[in-house]
Amino acid sequence: MASALQNLSRYDETNIPDARDMRFGIVVAEWNHHITHALYEACAQTLDKHGAREIVTIQVPGSFELPTGATLLIHNHKLDAVICIGCVIKGETSHNEYINYAVANGITSLAIQTHVPVVFGVLTPDNEQQALDRAGGKYGNKGVEAAVTAIRMAAIKRSLSAPGRIMGF
Repeated sequence: MASALQNLSRYDETNIPDARDMRFGIVVAEWNHHITHALYEACAQTLDKHGAREIVTIQVPGSFELPTGATLLIHNHKLDAVICIGCVIKGETSHNEYINYAVANGITSLAIQTHVPVVFGVLTPDNEQQALDRAGGKYGNKGVEAAVTAIRMAAIKRSLSAPGRIMGF
């Protein structure tokens, strides 16, 4: 569903698993820092709100480096999920297509290879205003959505190793 049709910060708090014994990593791109740091703050606050045991954060130069940063976190910490936060604004050239494809592919490959949920918290707007609208503006904050996704994916992973497997909802 397009974010223009919903507020990214709204969710049913009663439907979120308890994160008290979960550890999370957050990788934040420095490029477009006024946007990525707003996403990070909302993400970290949401993890805290749901009781995350630990949050390990690193900052990388840009969104292209998010998969590498996530790899470093996974290999150096025992984490239940990693959240990648970035913002690639379209601009005047097609650079955004190459970066977005590489980042999405890298995040997907990393999650499959490591069996650790890696969440795509990257904005891919056409312009800065669209990014601001999704980083605490009129459409809420995608950082909240990324945190909720990480909690749910970590809980699903844990539930599959427990007796009497349950689905994620």
